Amino acid sequence: MKIAGGEGEAARPLLEEKPDVYFDGCPGCAMDRRKAENPGIPYGLFFHTWIINLVTCLPVSSLFPFLYFMIRDLGIAKKVEDIGFYAGFVGASYMLGRALTSIFWGILADRIGRKPIIVITTLSSLVFNTLFGLSMHYWMAISTRFLLGFLNGSLGTIRAYAVEVCRPEHHAIGLSLVNTSWAIALIIGPAIGGYFAHPTEKFPNLFSNDSLFGRFPYFLPCLFISIICFVVLISCIWLPETLHTHKVHNKEDQHPESLITYLSDSKEFDKQCSTSTKNKGLLTNWPLMSSIILFCIACFDDMAYSEIFSLWAESDKKYGGLSFSSKDVGNVLVVTGASILLYQTFIYPHIAQVLGLINSSRVATILSMVLLFTYPPMANLSRPWLSIVVNVASVFKSCSVATVVTCSFILQNNSVPQDQRATANGIATTLMSLFKAFAPAGAGIVFSWAQKHQHASIFPGDQMVFFLLDVVVLFELIWTFKPFLDIAKQTSSSSV
Repeated sequence: MKIAGGEGEAARPLLEEKPDVYFDGCPGCAMDRRKAENPGIPYGLFFHTWIINLVTCLPVSSLFPFLYFMIRDLGIAKKVEDIGFYAGFVGASYMLGRALTSIFWGILADRIGRKPIIVITTLSSLVFNTLFGLSMHYWMAISTRFLLGFLNGSLGTIRAYAVEVCRPEHHAIGLSLVNTSWAIALIIGPAIGGYFAHPTEKFPNLFSNDSLFGRFPYFLPCLFISIICFVVLISCIWLPETLHTHKVHNKEDQHPESLITYLSDSKEFDKQCSTSTKNKGLLTNWPLMSSIILFCIACFDDMAYSEIFSLWAESDKKYGGLSFSSKDVGNVLVVTGASILLYQTFIYPHIAQVLGLINSSRVATILSMVLLFTYPPMANLSRPWLSIVVNVASVFKSCSVATVVTCSFILQNNSVPQDQRATANGIATTLMSLFKAFAPAGAGIVFSWAQKHQHASIFPGDQMVFFLLDVVVLFELIWTFKPFLDIAKQTSSSSV
């Protein structure tokens, strides 16, 4: 047996050893035994985890290219300038629903297993994403998005599952795949939303105005995603459970006849098995909480920017916008999403290794602040320069946000031991969802106000919108310094 905490442990804070103890009939023990017998990377399970997280993330990003037009068609906004106000609450409803239940789903996943939560989330994504596409009234769009988030318990569960299906030396790969599936969702989701919305206009030979898709112009992209969800839901039949169902911390629960291997030192066994039951005060762990706050600010920045960018790009030039179509916005988001994937895979690791996590975040926030000041003048450009400049700026802005998000995510996971990581992820998901709920609502209100004050003498509306985004990024930069951000000792001793 090898006890965690030996040489090299500080350099690898995510990796911890577990005793080789297996019980018959326990799915967690079956998974542990599988990992012990197969030391390689579990590519099949990693891909399954990746595709599950992908389909549950697609509904989050797919509506951005057509949300402006959907709110317009629902007739809730009396003036064009009010569209952003109502669009913000649709974006916020999903995050508010997720914020209310993230910790609950995490606790439930620890009680009944990872697989049931994943199945419930995938099924709810299928049902309520479909209903969202069939929305004929504003209240229906709001409620279906809220329920979509309320019943989404997979984010924290998937992060825990990605670690539990692989050996300790492959934890970093599993966690990074969870992040890259979101990057892929940023590519596929907006592409589906941008290309398939209003199919009767884009594909008149296939869809007539009298068809179902003519009556519900935003149903096709939602249906397409729901079909993918259905396929993934069927595949969950073969998804193995990883939760241990036996109680190993009590000696009376141990049955020698079902024990495959056991520790010779029973005191050490009891010590290791009862570690996870101790309350170590996550809320008082400032390295954890300060990194979660940085993570939340970065997510707020990302969500507010995503909401404002789509609304600004699709609004008319007389309001300071770009007069883009949903397809134009979809193209920009596809290019941006693909760039984020390439950046996180090939460029970010080298930047973090050279600059470190904190300096990388600071450089990224400074770059983000500079970029935001360049957005309002873009409305004066003509094509094709407009498309080129918008794409370049969007790529650099999103990669800057991805840098801070990834750095803060690493810091928070390195601030806790493995047996507290699922709970920490639940807290982070709840707080992040709250920040993301306020972001689109606030962004929509500000954007609506800005369109009504486009001709102000000081800070016209479009300039005020991006100035306020810059204020958020400035606060994000300030938080990377002490005493706001604290770093766990094991993290500061690592290579990044």
